[in-house]
Amino acid sequence: MYIYQHRNWPNFSWDASQIASLLASVRHKQGKLTGRMISLGFALQEEAVLQTITQDVLKTSEIEGEYLNADQVRSSIARKLGIDIGGSIPADRHVEGVVDMLLDATQHFEKSIESDRLFGWHAAMFPTGRSGMHKITVGSWRTPDTGAMQVVSGAMGKERVHFEAPPSEVVAEEMKVFFQWFNSKIDLDPVLKAAIAHLWFVTIHPFDDGNGRIARALTDLQLARSDESKQRFYSMSAQIQKERKQYYEILEKTQKGDLNISSWIQWFLSCMERALFQAEETLNSVLKKAAYWNFLTAKSLNERQKLMMNKLLDGFDGKLNTSKWAKITKVSTDTALRDIQNLEEQGVLVKQSGGGRSTSYELVGLG
Repeated sequence: MYIYQHRNWPNFSWDASQIASLLASVRHKQGKLTGRMISLGFALQEEAVLQTITQDVLKTSEIEGEYLNADQVRSSIARKLGIDIGGSIPADRHVEGVVDMLLDATQHFEKSIESDRLFGWHAAMFPTGRSGMHKITVGSWRTPDTGAMQVVSGAMGKERVHFEAPPSEVVAEEMKVFFQWFNSKIDLDPVLKAAIAHLWFVTIHPFDDGNGRIARALTDLQLARSDESKQRFYSMSAQIQKERKQYYEILEKTQKGDLNISSWIQWFLSCMERALFQAEETLNSVLKKAAYWNFLTAKSLNERQKLMMNKLLDGFDGKLNTSKWAKITKVSTDTALRDIQNLEEQGVLVKQSGGGRSTSYELVGLG
């Protein structure tokens, strides 16, 4: 028996005493992190928000096995938030769609949730009307045509069914009840509401595809309400991606259990607490980058050099050499070499061990 087949569905219950101290700890860390971030000043807050939402977009897709281009994601978010990062690049439709969904959820968290809004998110995520090679129903609830909605694993002929969602015929009514609850002003801690909303939505599984990503977007929206801020300084999706195996295990266990969801709420809060700890790394990264740009103010940099400094400070993929510089900045290798040598002379870049074609460079002080 699945959780939605119980007679009292969806009247969830939980042991408040079991989660009270963990919830208090999470709420305390939320407030402490927000206070620290606000004290940074506007420019550093922008950078922290950009890093956090970039991770959110990348990791919510990685949980589903999709890997987006990080530069496209960052550029798309910066452009939509009006943040100048220099060297912005165009993003493909799929990247833009996921970014639009996450930004609508977090930047307009005070707006109610209804079917048209979720249909817009869904259509943005699947601009071609397909999920991979398969045509799906886009911008609408799933239909009986696709058969039972199952979460399965294993080779063909040896599949294991982890979960089967409610039949499509009841989805519209199920979502109506969900919307009424989600939009209501009930006496429930907003972080607990985020945990319940996540479980409830993925259990209904109302779309042909994209249910996990939309559930996590709804979680971000509800957590933005709990923070009373559109500025995001921690990423639940990034932490869930790290704990992907445990995430699916606790979802399966809960969906095959009864309506007491204490274990799910406890896992959700623990995951959120770890996400808040992880946000300290984002803060340290932002401060480190700001300090380095302060060091660079005394240097003379052209636009190509500024672009590459940003890339190196954001975490460059692999080693920097003249050919990569030339490719990214769209110049000849001779011009790239002159740019690099100029930064060497100014004490910004230093050669790593090796020579000839293998010569690579790193930022002074970041090696």
